[in-house]
Amino acid sequence: MIEIFVDGDACPVKDEVYAVAARLDLAVVVVANQRINVPRDLGVEMVVVAEGPDAADDWIAEQIREGDVVVTADIPLAARCLAVGAFALGTNGREFTPDSIGNALATRDIKAGVRESGLSTGGPPPITARDRSRFSNELDRIANRSIRSIRR
Repeated sequence: MIEIFVDGDACPVKDEVYAVAARLDLAVVVVANQRINVPRDLGVEMVVVAEGPDAADDWIAEQIREGDVVVTADIPLAARCLAVGAFALGTNGREFTPDSIGNALATRDIKAGVRESGLSTGGPPPITARDRSRFSNELDRIANRSIRSIRR
């Protein structure tokens, strides 16, 4: 059975994850550095990891298996998950794929260099209702694709 792992510290679409998972009867594991309220009645598991910038990412990367789905805005974590055959979906509703991850990593590195030089790159734009809808639809599509691949 596949699981959906959520990089939970700053994930703005947890409610959408819970709704899709409940509809498809999938397990959800939310991983964060501190306790987050999760809906226990839906069987959502909350994992609190040690403090540290990559502790949640490391835990997810160690647990995820082929066919699982990770929801994260962290591009290096997405790359690690893709390497084991898992699916990776950004909180903006865009799927990370083996074909797109290289460009995403390169863009991330360029932006990090710009920030280090002292220029402000701003943060991500606020999430909109349209973004939430796109995310839900994409998570549903990816989860169903994963379910079909496991049944083969």
